[in-house]
Amino acid sequence: MKLSSPIKISYKNLMAAKFRSFLTILGIIIGIASVIIVMAIGASAQQLIIAQVSGVGSNLVGVLPGASDEKGPPASALGIVTTTLKQPDLDAVLLKKNVPNAVAASGYVSGIGTARYKNNSRQNNFQGVSADFINVEKNDLGSGRFFTSEENSGLARVAVLGATTAKELFETEDPIGKMFSLKDVNFTVIGVLAPKGGSAVSNPDELVYMPLLTAQKILLGIDYLNFMRVKIDNPENITRAVADIKYTIRVQHRIKNPSDDDFSVRDTAQALNVITNITNVLKYFLAGIAAISLLVGGVGIMNIMLISVTQRIREVGLRKAVGARNRHIITQFLIESVFITLVGGIIGIIFGILISLLAAVIINALGYDWEFLISFSSIIIATLVSVLIGLLFGLYPAKKAAKISPMEALRYE
Repeated sequence: MKLSSPIKISYKNLMAAKFRSFLTILGIIIGIASVIIVMAIGASAQQLIIAQVSGVGSNLVGVLPGASDEKGPPASALGIVTTTLKQPDLDAVLLKKNVPNAVAASGYVSGIGTARYKNNSRQNNFQGVSADFINVEKNDLGSGRFFTSEENSGLARVAVLGATTAKELFETEDPIGKMFSLKDVNFTVIGVLAPKGGSAVSNPDELVYMPLLTAQKILLGIDYLNFMRVKIDNPENITRAVADIKYTIRVQHRIKNPSDDDFSVRDTAQALNVITNITNVLKYFLAGIAAISLLVGGVGIMNIMLISVTQRIREVGLRKAVGARNRHIITQFLIESVFITLVGGIIGIIFGILISLLAAVIINALGYDWEFLISFSSIIIATLVSVLIGLLFGLYPAKKAAKISPMEALRYE
C-alpha cells in the first residue's frame, strides 16, 4: 500500500466535513500555539533580565540579607523582609584592611510615594543610596551633581531624578534647584541622570534617588539595608573579594560557623546562574500548563476518529473483503489521526510565532529592549508532539476499526 493513498483519503475525509474537522483540531491549534508563545516569551524575558543584570557590571558583588543555598535566591529576593544587613556592615566592607579589592560600595533601600510639583503628581519609586552609588553603577549625570557623603550623614533633603521622572514632573522647566515633595516631604533637586532605558528588573529613568540615611530615617523609618553592592577593582579579583566580604560580615555579626550566615553574597556570574535557573523553571512550568490543553485536543481527536469508525464500517468491511489486513486498517486510521493533528500543529505553530512577534513589537514600543526569540528546537518539538498525540489518541479508534468483521460490516445499515 502506497503512503500517498491513505494521505489522500485522510485529506478527502478532512475536507468532507470542514467545520467539524476545524472544531476537532482547534484544541491542537490552541495547545501548540500556547506552548510556542510561552516558550518564546519566556526565552525573551529571560534574555532581557540576564542582559540587564549583565549591564550592571561584571565586577560587582551583591550582598543581601538572609541566608540562602548557593544555587537558590536569598529570602529577601523572594519579597521576605530581612533586617540583618546594616550600615556598619557596609562601612566595614569599605575598609581597605578588610576588603582590599573594594573600590566603591553603596547601600540601598527603596519605597514608593507620591511625588508632586505644582499641578503635576505621579506615583514614584524612590531609592535611598550611598554617595558612592554614582561610582558603583553605570549611571551618568545628565545635569547637576550627585549628593555627597556629608549630605548623606546630615540627612539632607536633596534628590537626583531619573530622566523620565524629571520630564514628567517638571515638563519643560529645568528641575535643578527646584523643590518638589515626595510623601509630603520637600526635596531640592540637585541633579538629573542621563537616560538609561528600562529593564525587567527596574527602570532608573523613573526613580528618585536620595541620600541613604534620609530615606531610612525620614521616609521609611528603618535602620537596615535592603541590599548593598560592592565594586571590585578587577573582575579577576572577584573570588578573593567575595571571600573577604563574607569574612568581614561574619566578624561584624559575630558568626563563627558559615552555616549560621544571616546574609548572602553573590557576584554577577552567580546572580546570572540563579536567575537563569529560576526563569527556566518558570518557563518550563508555564509551558507544561499550556500543554495540558493538548490533552483536550487529543480527546477531541479520539472522539472524531471513533465517529469516523462508526460511519465507515461498510468501507472497512469492503476493504477487508477484498484482502485488506488488520495492519492496513490500523495504518489508515493512524495516518488520518496524525494528519489531523499535524495540520493543527502547523497552524498552531504559525499562530504562536505571529502572536509572539506581535508581543515583541508591543513590548518594544513600550520602551523595553525585547528580543524576538523563537528556537528551531521548539518548533521541531511542537511538530513531534502533534504527531505523537495523533498516534496515541488515534490508536484506540484504529484498533477498534481493525476488529470489524467483514460479514458484520457488509450487513451494517
